[in-house]
Amino acid sequence: MSTVASVRLARAAGNRQLLVRLLVVTAVMFGFGFALVPFYEKICQVTGLRSLLQPDHVGSINSQIDYARSIAIEFDTNMRGLPWTFRSLEGHVSVHPGEMQQAVFEIHNGSNRPLTGQAIPSYGPALAAEYFRKVECFCFTQQTLQPGETRQVPVVFVVDSALPSSIATITLSFTFFEVNGAQAPAGVSTPVSVKAGAVRS
Repeated sequence: MSTVASVRLARAAGNRQLLVRLLVVTAVMFGFGFALVPFYEKICQVTGLRSLLQPDHVGSINSQIDYARSIAIEFDTNMRGLPWTFRSLEGHVSVHPGEMQQAVFEIHNGSNRPLTGQAIPSYGPALAAEYFRKVECFCFTQQTLQPGETRQVPVVFVVDSALPSSIATITLSFTFFEVNGAQAPAGVSTPVSVKAGAVRS
């Protein structure tokens, strides 16, 4: 066998090995993305952090509205592995601490098959999570959208009056992940309408 042929065979074998490794890495990363939602829920259970599937407790917070102070709430939306579009209809709102507020988001399934997703919230700065209370949120349940379906979903929240005065802006970010094997009936999520007002314990 000529030297050129040997080099070509060695190169082909190396390419095959590289392809296999890349496919394995891709599969692992893809699986990790799907595992994030249950993994996050388990971490919440083990560490005692608030569950994704339960409303935050608002009975213990100060129910007095602080009209002398305004907090800017900015909304950020992201997708991981879902052919959906996801956006906030407001973009941002201004709230007084202790005031109940509702924001509406819109999700659209642009694929030709039913898909189920779960949204995971995060906050910026991270400290704000301790003072941001979600009373109602589409992130508490999995959302199943039929092909071409568009749905408007709410988040109802209160910012605790105990929020440090150094925080004037909070970014509420939601990331949707696809959830396999959890096909809920179409139209299970019903938007909730809540008028702005003080939280009563």
